[in-house]
Amino acid sequence: MTRVLIVDDDTGIREALSLLLCSEGYEVSTAVTGHDALEHFSYDGADLILLDWMLPNMNGIDVCRELRKGSDVPIIMVSAKDHEADKVLGLEMGADDYVTKPFSGRELLARIRAVLRGRRANSVSISTTLETGCLRMDVDQHHVTLNGEKIHLPLKEFELLQMLLRNAGRVLTRQQLLDRVWGVDRIGDVKTLDVHIRRLRAKIEPNPKEPHRILTIRGVGYKLQQI
Repeated sequence: MTRVLIVDDDTGIREALSLLLCSEGYEVSTAVTGHDALEHFSYDGADLILLDWMLPNMNGIDVCRELRKGSDVPIIMVSAKDHEADKVLGLEMGADDYVTKPFSGRELLARIRAVLRGRRANSVSISTTLETGCLRMDVDQHHVTLNGEKIHLPLKEFELLQMLLRNAGRVLTRQQLLDRVWGVDRIGDVKTLDVHIRRLRAKIEPNPKEPHRILTIRGVGYKLQQI
């Protein structure tokens, strides 16, 4: 049974989400504060986290940042903060998706299924190693190294890099990357892709402002340069 951790200080939202997810067959646990969420996850884990931004003592962005130091658990931020800058920040801090309040139960369930589909697809990938130059990926072990040093990548960043590595030297359009990594029935846009590209560059480029591994092909998409 898929385990979902709901992190929200609003009792009504926690209860509503718990009922919704339990009715769909998910195993649900809850946390009220950011510190509670981190403690719960360290002891019991989760297959996916629904994380509110505005939490007492430690906000959702800080929780996301802490989780990403050692885990690639899928994270969907659920927040009333609906400005584009807030969404971009949430994605840059490691969230896999961002849902604004109020939202429909059907939309949230669709986003959860999309994130979990990506996780399952990755878990059954054929054992293989992909590499170019000093960048190496073990798909089966979900392990990436650069110059022999391990790089921590959340799920979507890993899948995006995997797609680029499998097509190293080829230009992939933004539409192709969105369809293949987020799915043709995705709920997302080009900005989501661009944010993930920016996060990848920060981890694998010597100078992310002047990338020479992941190249932007203006008006088309991206290409992983074979080095």
